[in-house]
Amino acid sequence: MVLYLDICCLKRPFDDQAQPRIRLESEAVLGLLVADASRVTFVRSAAHDLENDQNPLVWRAERVRAWLADQPLAATDAEPLRFRTRELIDSGLAGFDALHLACAEGCGADVLVTCDDRLLAVARRLGPAIKVRVGELIAIAREVL
Repeated sequence: MVLYLDICCLKRPFDDQAQPRIRLESEAVLGLLVADASRVTFVRSAAHDLENDQNPLVWRAERVRAWLADQPLAATDAEPLRFRTRELIDSGLAGFDALHLACAEGCGADVLVTCDDRLLAVARRLGPAIKVRVGELIAIAREVL
C-alpha cells in the first residue's frame, strides 16, 4: 500500500502525550514508519518540505526533515497541481490540506493518511470528487499492521 502521511501525522509523536488519543496516534504513526516494506511504501512531495519548513520548533522540523529525506520525492507537474489545489480549496479544504491532497492524488498514493479531523470531515463530504482515499491514522495503521 502506498501511503502519503500528512505533516500532522509526522509531527504527532512530538505532541504532548498526556491525552490518550495523541498517544495512540503517535504509536500508530511510529508503527507505520517501521512497517515492513513489503506491506507499505511512503511517498513525499514538495508540499511536505514546504509545510515542515514553516514549523517554528526547529528541533521538530529537523526530525521530520530527516525522516522525509529518506522517502522518495514524487514528481508532479506544477500547473495541474496548482489547478487541482485551487479546485480543492474552492471545495472547502484549507490551503495545505488542499495541496497535500492534490499531491497525494498526483503521485499515485493509495491513501492520504491524516489525524486532522477537519480534513477527514471535508474529505467525507467531498466523497467521489476526491481521487485518493483519505484515511484516519489509527484505522490505516490497523489495516496495514
